[in-house]
Amino acid sequence: MIETIATKAYQDQKPGTSGLRKKVPHFQQPNYAQNFIQSIFDVVAKQELETLVIGGDGRFYNREVILTAIRMAAANGYGRVIVGRNGILSTPAASNLIRQRGAAGGIVYNIANGGPAPESITSAIFEKTKAISAYRIFSAPAPRIDELGEKHLGDMVVEVVDPVEAYAELMESLFDFDKIRALIASGFTLRFDAMHAVTGPYASEIFVNRLGAETGSVVNAEPLEDFGGGHPDPNAVHAATLINHLMAPNGPAFGAASDGDGDRNLIIGKGVVVSPSDSLAVLAANAHLTLHAHQPGGRSRRPEARDRHV
Repeated sequence: MIETIATKAYQDQKPGTSGLRKKVPHFQQPNYAQNFIQSIFDVVAKQELETLVIGGDGRFYNREVILTAIRMAAANGYGRVIVGRNGILSTPAASNLIRQRGAAGGIVYNIANGGPAPESITSAIFEKTKAISAYRIFSAPAPRIDELGEKHLGDMVVEVVDPVEAYAELMESLFDFDKIRALIASGFTLRFDAMHAVTGPYASEIFVNRLGAETGSVVNAEPLEDFGGGHPDPNAVHAATLINHLMAPNGPAFGAASDGDGDRNLIIGKGVVVSPSDSLAVLAANAHLTLHAHQPGGRSRRPEARDRHV
């Protein structure tokens, strides 16, 4: 059954392009998350029974908000919700799923092209949050999200997916895994610090399982609600242990760390640190070395994937 719950508007729910960034106690205020989610549904136009992608980085209170969003999606006419198992879904992986599955968008920061919401959308959401007086929610609890497969909440399908599989396959279509695998097999060493945030399962699957890096090449790989007591900001302060490891005489040849939701990174060479803001410049400067992979006869199995910027 769908319930309409009276609520009081908050005046501070102005989202950026990457969603509404507030501390957990702020989100725990009565109906704070519900108001914001309902405002999204009220503003973003959609076709009847469209698909919505939901996920997060596993931090504290992430699961509770996801379960609420699922119940509210069912009450607001969505036909299917795709959610990462245990609520885990990195930002790039969510973007890929939105585009791959033709979804209307994702909670809380993505629209139908898989990219961040434009200012026209975020401004309209903010205006709605300042005037909202009620939200809609399905009265029954959301299905379990720790088991893969499809379940129903009213007329809506709740599809729990492996959060890593589709993204790993996308990466394998974009990069020459055979050559990277051969490089690692030749003795090239690496370390990836997931900082107990969302990218641990992705890095383990890609670097260890698919590319053959040694077990232990990915550290702090389990997403934890408190990030293991650390702070998942890949910089010289919070990733100091990784940097020191790369600076050691016997350190690996390559290192990297990522932020909480997996859309910023720190790249480290042996004796060299590249800031997150410069890492794209490094990739662009060396792009000519990989262009052959997308030429006729190259390794890319899906040349059209070049345009899938996530």
